[in-house]
Amino acid sequence: MLWIKALHLIFMVTWFAGLFYLPRLFVYHAMSDDQISIDRFKIMERKLFFGIMTPGALLTIVFGFWTMFINGWDSYSGSLWLHLKLGVIFFVLVYHGYCGRLMLDFKHDRNRHSHVWYRWFNEVPVIFLLVIIILAVVRPI
Repeated sequence: MLWIKALHLIFMVTWFAGLFYLPRLFVYHAMSDDQISIDRFKIMERKLFFGIMTPGALLTIVFGFWTMFINGWDSYSGSLWLHLKLGVIFFVLVYHGYCGRLMLDFKHDRNRHSHVWYRWFNEVPVIFLLVIIILAVVRPI
């Protein structure tokens, strides 16, 4: 059981590292004006999204549900903290998907946002992480 929980946490850290870094790449990509840098950012963004973030997300979810299965589904009924955590994770997945959409916009040279917008966008996963950790560890509800 502890190995499953450890793997869940390892892949969650991997996923969130990507969620923190990809929008930061978008900041620099949006500021770039030379083709060499633009091409380099496209490669970096694609490798981060498909090589680290998406596998991290999938494995986080797999090991999270595996943990819930081992503990017994019935033990979670009435756990408001878990339902809220799963709700926040849904929005993290939406954010992840939107990052993929933004990456495709950059790939096709259709970026419509400024580097300042991406700087603010980069802060969103921090809020998600804070809420998820507090719900999972403190279980205030």
